[in-house]
Amino acid sequence: MHLQALRFGKPYESLERETLVHFLTGEPVAEVSQVGGAMVGRDLAKSAKAARAALMAMDPEDVVERLQTAGNLYALGTVEVGGVPQSPEDFVHHQSATTGLPENLCRANMKKNLFVLSNMDRMLDALSRGLSPEILWKGYGREHRDVIVSYQAQSPVLGLVLPSNSPGVHTLWLPVIALGVGLMLKPGSQEPWTPYRMAAAMIEAGIPAEAIGLYPGPTDVGAAMLNGCGRSMIFGSAKTVAQYAGDPRVQVHGPGFSKIILGDDCVDDWEKYLDVMVESVAANSGRGCINTSAIYASRHTREIAAAIAERIGPTEVKPPDDPEATLAAFTVPGVAKAVWGQIEAGLSAEGVTHATADYGPRLEEGDRCGWLRPTVVHCSSPDPEIAKAEYMFPYVNVVECPQEAMLERIGPTLVASVLTDDVAFQQKLIDCTHVDRLNFGPIPTTKLDWLQPHEGNIIDFLYRSRALQVAEGAGEPGQVAAAHAATT
Repeated sequence: MHLQALRFGKPYESLERETLVHFLTGEPVAEVSQVGGAMVGRDLAKSAKAARAALMAMDPEDVVERLQTAGNLYALGTVEVGGVPQSPEDFVHHQSATTGLPENLCRANMKKNLFVLSNMDRMLDALSRGLSPEILWKGYGREHRDVIVSYQAQSPVLGLVLPSNSPGVHTLWLPVIALGVGLMLKPGSQEPWTPYRMAAAMIEAGIPAEAIGLYPGPTDVGAAMLNGCGRSMIFGSAKTVAQYAGDPRVQVHGPGFSKIILGDDCVDDWEKYLDVMVESVAANSGRGCINTSAIYASRHTREIAAAIAERIGPTEVKPPDDPEATLAAFTVPGVAKAVWGQIEAGLSAEGVTHATADYGPRLEEGDRCGWLRPTVVHCSSPDPEIAKAEYMFPYVNVVECPQEAMLERIGPTLVASVLTDDVAFQQKLIDCTHVDRLNFGPIPTTKLDWLQPHEGNIIDFLYRSRALQVAEGAGEPGQVAAAHAATT
């Protein structure tokens, strides 16, 4: 297979290519054309406005219907990817082969993407608070209060620098086409499969090919997108987050540091919530920013750590096609060993205990890759550096901390699932500005409500609400424009 670049509807075959290989065997899976940052800059100048114009020429409700059709093609149909027909099972095999993710988890992520596309109309209604899609298309309109409102697109295309760690992150950009904004995607080096298959399904469903660009390549491609697009999104490390902090043009999705918090009024019943804790840590092989990386409680923390360790500590590495496989491989040689070295260094700190030590070695190395088995660490306080750690496998710190100090010590938190009926504590959590998504009750941090925004409302990111007034008797903006056109 040869995955060509897609320059807003025009396939591009580069002489420079990267070969994707099977993480276990080294067998070639596909070749991917590589482009450079200069091409991104040229295409943005030449084609970005045309990408949005192609969508603006369609009825917004028709776009949504075609996206729903695309969802079915993506999850259930056969589409052409890399010059060959690709069935859903082919897609699963390809994705697993280059990412190290077990095939059953690849299928689960396909279902997430299908759900988002199938319910696109409901999601847009929720995210826009009932705004008519035509208002985003025209730039103005009347909302339910019979007031003229205006929304201005901040970029004709959204640039996306995509990761390779989890196919589930693609749900974040799926609504963009339905909002009348084109896509400029830099696929992850090991996970180009979702953007390529999704683009093929969208185009086959009738979404204009000139509204979608696929630009695989080295880091300068991502840098060119971030510099050239009026709005862009990047997935990366804490260092990446810091680099773009305060830049309104860039939405950064970094480590989640998601947490479960047990209030003093519920912590004595912690065993009731063990299933929620285990699922939050281990779902999707712990690869997501919404997986729990720390559990905070004022007491019973050693018992909690031991109980979670008993549940997930014995988990074994299985072949990727095993239906019971739950652990993803680290496909870059040496990475698993390096990560375990960091963890071992942290385990030597005072007040830190390795709760999964009795369940065998955590590091398992293969000829070309490595795995890390689920790891549970107990910290007697939030002070050790390892208490703040997050890793791309089922890893969790169980941290002992007084309730009154928790909100000062937990740090930035993408998702917090809080187990408490203490009204005063609940209010403090509602007011806490470094917690993004907030769940009250036994809800796993990995369970998302797709009708609510994830790390910011994408409509607020892509559009600016502005004032628009029309003098009495002047007519609606569309009538004014039509009258102006008639006289000129």
